Amino acid sequence: MKYYSLNNPQHNVSFKEAAITGIAPDKGLYFPESIPQLDADFIENVENYSDTEVALKAITPFIGDEIPQDKLKQIVEETLSFPFPVVKVEEDVYALELFHGPTMAFKDVGARFMSRCLNYFTQDETDKKITILVATSGDTGGAVASGFLGVEGINVVILYPSGKVSDVQEKQLTTLGQNITALEVNGTFDDCQDMVKKAFLDDELKGVNLTSANSINIARWLPQMFYYFFAYKALKAKNKPIVVAVPSGNFGNICAGMMAKKIGLPIAHFVAATNANDTVPRFMNSQEYVPSATIETLSNAMDVSNPSNFVRILELFDKQFGALESEFTSYSFDDKQTVETLQKVYAEDEYLCDPHGAVGYLGLKKYLEGKKDYSGIFLETAHPVKFANSIEKNLKLKIETPQQIKSVLNGTKKAIEISSYEELKEYLLS
Repeated sequence: MKYYSLNNPQHNVSFKEAAITGIAPDKGLYFPESIPQLDADFIENVENYSDTEVALKAITPFIGDEIPQDKLKQIVEETLSFPFPVVKVEEDVYALELFHGPTMAFKDVGARFMSRCLNYFTQDETDKKITILVATSGDTGGAVASGFLGVEGINVVILYPSGKVSDVQEKQLTTLGQNITALEVNGTFDDCQDMVKKAFLDDELKGVNLTSANSINIARWLPQMFYYFFAYKALKAKNKPIVVAVPSGNFGNICAGMMAKKIGLPIAHFVAATNANDTVPRFMNSQEYVPSATIETLSNAMDVSNPSNFVRILELFDKQFGALESEFTSYSFDDKQTVETLQKVYAEDEYLCDPHGAVGYLGLKKYLEGKKDYSGIFLETAHPVKFANSIEKNLKLKIETPQQIKSVLNGTKKAIEISSYEELKEYLLS
């Protein structure tokens, strides 16, 4: 499989090169040159396959023979070393829990898969160090730090907005040390993301061998298809069309789900649920893409006003708005609605959402209004403990701290404060 830049279709590279470089020289995101189609018999009998077998079937066409099948199977097995339960919340409404990994966030899947791919691709190039430069609005940083911790030949530099991630999220990316460095940016996530994009285009940083572990990187984006297959497998026997609502910030997760549909997974509809950062919901109403200033919310990992991956969603539909609209809906919800939903779902259904999952639940319920005979799934993308302060205050309860979180809470924060791109560049060159 070759990948082309969305800014220049003539620029083609291998999976390996796209994974190592992260973004094209012209700043374009990489996209597969063709959409593979899974065997209809496999989809019809998907419940008879293990999660590893399903994931391997889904990802192999995108990698081809660049990673041997036995090695790719090992990578998939190590990536999926924790469960992905589908939990009934109410009649025909289910939560797909993606927080049972080492950092208790959905991004563990992409980060673990990518780290193992890069480790394989660079194992014979011990003299060539790679620097992973990544911006985080919350969970990406911790997942990438955990996934790449101690990986030989790879240094990780994480930019995060000061005061705009939760205490647990900050601990997960600032306390590990070794080959992980955290840069605390005086600004928003969009400022962090802009710095990262600028660094990739800076000729003076060519010798640093930069790559990205944000969902702009195909090796982190594509494996997120896996859990949509697992969700479909869990509900297939109900014989109802499935709607999936995804709390969306940078739109990589929902884009991966939509790619899963394009290669053969029969999901009826996707709902992108955003917080007050409503660039995409406004676009779906007006067909004008106009990012506004980023707004801070309770669901901080979605505080993104210019989502990088939305351009990939448009590409999936050949930029045909009518085709996109038939399979994709987007709604925006504010913090008041989020808190009310946290309280309602906990009181009525005895299910504890995190703020992002609550936004996903809101999106699902809104889409299903007046519609019958659907099974609905909303994604729970992070464990509620990562947002303990706001949840405990609003729900008047105490969240038990899981072992994965206890292990980092006592760590010492170590971060370098920066306020400008020049400071980032100076650090990278040093």
